[in-house]
Amino acid sequence: MEIADLMGVEGVVANLRATSKKQALQALVAQAAKLTGLNERTLFDVLLERERLGTTGVGRGVAIPHGKLRELKRLHGLFTRLEQPVPFDAVDDEPVDLIFLLLAPESAGADHLKALARVSRLLRDRAITQRLRSAEDAAALYAILAETPATKAA
Repeated sequence: MEIADLMGVEGVVANLRATSKKQALQALVAQAAKLTGLNERTLFDVLLERERLGTTGVGRGVAIPHGKLRELKRLHGLFTRLEQPVPFDAVDDEPVDLIFLLLAPESAGADHLKALARVSRLLRDRAITQRLRSAEDAAALYAILAETPATKAA
């Protein structure tokens, strides 16, 4: 599964201004609502429910919030780089500045897990996260995310 299968450049928000985890998630949810046609509150509630199970802040400034919704027909990915890192209750207690939001249909099962694994492998690569942190704009961020084949990121 490639990142380009999950998202297009319209799913990238560069230099998002947020001062908290909640604010960052709300901004991503607003964009996700536009792309999926789903209600912002519904999307936000699914993400909060998942965060209550355990943080999606995976460490080294990266978070991968995700959730499943029966209304979705396919997987959707959104990515943001925050202007300033925010506390995210990450496993390493470090603030987060790179967030990849993954939304999946309730029936996605293995595809959801494959997508999570793909995003996780990609964002564990220090060279890629360094490039993402220095990219100029949404198009450049998308190009970095989409250029790395799954086999190379493994």
